[in-house]
Amino acid sequence: MGLWQDLRAGWHTRREAAAVNRRPIPDKLWRRTLKRFPFLSTGDPQDEQQLRRLTSLFLDRKEFSGAHGLEITDDMAVAIAAQACLPVLRMGLGAYDGFVGIVVHPGQAVVQRERVDDDGVVHVVEEELSGETVQGGPVMLSWRDVRASGATAQDGYNVVIHEFAHVLDLADGLPDGCPLLPPQLSKPRWLADMHKAYDEFCRQVGAEEDTELDPYGATGIDEFFAVASETYFTQPDALRRAFAQVYGLLDAYYRPSAGTPGE
Repeated sequence: MGLWQDLRAGWHTRREAAAVNRRPIPDKLWRRTLKRFPFLSTGDPQDEQQLRRLTSLFLDRKEFSGAHGLEITDDMAVAIAAQACLPVLRMGLGAYDGFVGIVVHPGQAVVQRERVDDDGVVHVVEEELSGETVQGGPVMLSWRDVRASGATAQDGYNVVIHEFAHVLDLADGLPDGCPLLPPQLSKPRWLADMHKAYDEFCRQVGAEEDTELDPYGATGIDEFFAVASETYFTQPDALRRAFAQVYGLLDAYYRPSAGTPGE
């Protein structure tokens, strides 16, 4: 058994090395990406090396397409991939195996939704979306919002992290604000703490209080998890001030202190 495990590990390592070689990120492009999106830098050289490696693997495994004639450049693809890889720096890209496609719109996408009013009448309304995630993909993103992520990080807003938090949340098929958890994290405790914070957040939003998090998080527990996740990576102190328990949950999930970086 040990021999076969060693052989499989060696094969896996060689396969990933080949993928990184197929999709290398030039030094100049990588430095430009980190400068444009400074929240990507944790200050740990090992983390940065791992993020760069995962970004290459992401580019090798996923398929980008531009909507409305948008041409996806290397700068755009690396910007999206690096931000998408930040949440899975420790757990690895296997968390994203459930989808392949990423569709990038020049700006917000206009979609039609059906809404049922209190009398049971169905209305068709238009919504503008900066991003959208559905089970099995693809992930839709507004390039205008992605491009502005370096500036909007000061407000805790990041469309890429938000949508890829939804990908993680949907891994078990349920948009319940609870991703697939490692053994050391308790799902009942996670759900209890997350719902307690969500209820308090909804109260704050309903009372029109100033909030550290985007009020959009009050539209559902799944959106609360996604908004908390983007705040965790862009304005962690704000999340800690607002909901210390949620910060602790996300810290244990996204950046466990034990273990090696994922692949």
